Amino acid sequence: MAELLLGIDIGTASSKAVLARPDGTVVATAQRPHAVSMPRPGWVEHDAEAIWLRDVRALCDAVLTPRTRSQLGGVCVSGIGPCLLPCDAADRPLRPAILYGVDTRAQSEIEELDRRYGKEEILRRGGSTLSSQAIGPKLLWLQRHEPELWDRTARWYMASSFIVARLTGEYVLDHHSASQCDPMYDLEASDWSVDWAEELAGGVPLPRLVWPAEVVGRVTVSGAEASGLPVGLPVAAGTVDAWAEAFSVGVRRPGDMMLMYGSTLFIVAICGEPRAHPKLWATNGVEPNTRCLAAGMATSGAVIEWLRELVGGASIETLVAEAAETPPGADGLLALPYFAGERSPLFDPDARGIIAGLTLSHNRGHIARAIYEATAFGVRHNLEAMNTAGISPRRVVAVGGGAKAGFWLQVVSDVAGIDQLLPEQTIGASYGDALMAGIATGLVAPDVDWATARERIEPQQREPYESLYGLYRQLYEETMEVSHELAAMQRGGAQKAERMCS
Repeated sequence: MAELLLGIDIGTASSKAVLARPDGTVVATAQRPHAVSMPRPGWVEHDAEAIWLRDVRALCDAVLTPRTRSQLGGVCVSGIGPCLLPCDAADRPLRPAILYGVDTRAQSEIEELDRRYGKEEILRRGGSTLSSQAIGPKLLWLQRHEPELWDRTARWYMASSFIVARLTGEYVLDHHSASQCDPMYDLEASDWSVDWAEELAGGVPLPRLVWPAEVVGRVTVSGAEASGLPVGLPVAAGTVDAWAEAFSVGVRRPGDMMLMYGSTLFIVAICGEPRAHPKLWATNGVEPNTRCLAAGMATSGAVIEWLRELVGGASIETLVAEAAETPPGADGLLALPYFAGERSPLFDPDARGIIAGLTLSHNRGHIARAIYEATAFGVRHNLEAMNTAGISPRRVVAVGGGAKAGFWLQVVSDVAGIDQLLPEQTIGASYGDALMAGIATGLVAPDVDWATARERIEPQQREPYESLYGLYRQLYEETMEVSHELAAMQRGGAQKAERMCS
């Protein structure tokens, strides 16, 4: 009897799986860490075979027993996105996948497409301006810089759609992920912008469009061999991980917002009607006839991890404790968290991280506090952009691994002046995947919500941050030119080193 649902999520730093019953009860969970590859400044990649596919197999082996495998009713996979993986006619990856907005290699292609199609027309059709998040410029980059590889490309995938293809043989992409393939998707029509899409796809067929909670095929014999899943198991399309995570905590209605605390920080707001803003991303939601505005910081928890390694491997718990003991404002220390450039609302791949105000009296607790506060200032900056687009959230839900750090949530609430709900289940996107698998297969009603809140974080002290936030905004403006020159030097040094090694 089919009574279990499997959700799998492929994240930036780890993959996770959850096995759940149709009422949301969790039966088993598993996690598998992995790393990104950064072969050059601005390049961020994943090996799809060694990470995505191998993680799926390992997670299935970890959460399934012979008994529970026989009880599976459906599976759904989400993953990082939008990202780009070119494959040959046998769905073999031709190179590592180019990841989402943290990979900034296609800047010149963005500028070219802005000139070719016009910034205003791109925004009107797709709901977003071109940035490092966009897929169209990355497709063009592949054609320009790796033409022999492109000549062998028969299909292109994101993380979730690649796993779907390996499981079922189907070449599909969900409507939400497609709506992040700027400038190739018409948001109003919920379909490919055929003229631009076919031009940028360079003769490679476009994937069939489906909705995330839609069964697109069943596990084939080869899919079963690769994954350990039973032949014939229904497979839902899945989507980008942030949207699956929002779905998992009931962020599905206008006025709902999710803050996802992870290596990067991501914000998803559900809109009552289509909206566009030049400093944000407008997308389809997970469900038909829903729209979202999204924002994303290129780094957040990743900078804390950088600091942890820099100071000799102190635990995250130690850094949090030391930051919490430090007063607001970190005794005159101010940071910009742009260690991998910045996504919204700056869309500046050449922004760089800064820690300003250092003296000999500052310690690592001060630096940790300044970094946590910098991420909170980044959240406030994005929420202000959303407010100009008419988004005033009525319900904000905090998710992600970083949401377990109550100190971080409190700083964000204080800086941004928002209440945050902490859900009972903080498993993440894989939990949303299991729910989508249930909806897709009919084991769960479409309007069922598995989310319940267990805690509310409210602002406690806003005043200390008001002047600091102004300085945060000022610091970027007054150091931007220097950061851009340093970024150019970094790129030049990497290119010189590559020439010397070749």
